[in-house]
Amino acid sequence: MSASRADADGSDRSGDRRFGGRRVVIALYLLLTAVGGTAGVLVATFVDDLSAPALYAVIPLPATPLGFGVYGAVTIATVLGIPLALVVYVSRRIDDPNAIDE
Repeated sequence: MSASRADADGSDRSGDRRFGGRRVVIALYLLLTAVGGTAGVLVATFVDDLSAPALYAVIPLPATPLGFGVYGAVTIATVLGIPLALVVYVSRRIDDPNAIDE
């Protein structure tokens, strides 16, 4: 395993695991998704007369704390997940010397 690969998967040369790189990004992604779900639950709990949310403007959800929690979590997961997936894809293609055909 090369040094750059070891750095990317969060291990050092001695084989010990550390918290960095990919693990930090995944932890932040999960934390922010949970914050979005919690915000949805709090909004539905403390705000009166809300209309029912529609996930992706197609899937109707109930106007309950659970419905708003799902809406918040899935919306944040999508908004953050798509660009994150694109960054992962591009970074893997750029690191590959054979990725660009001349």
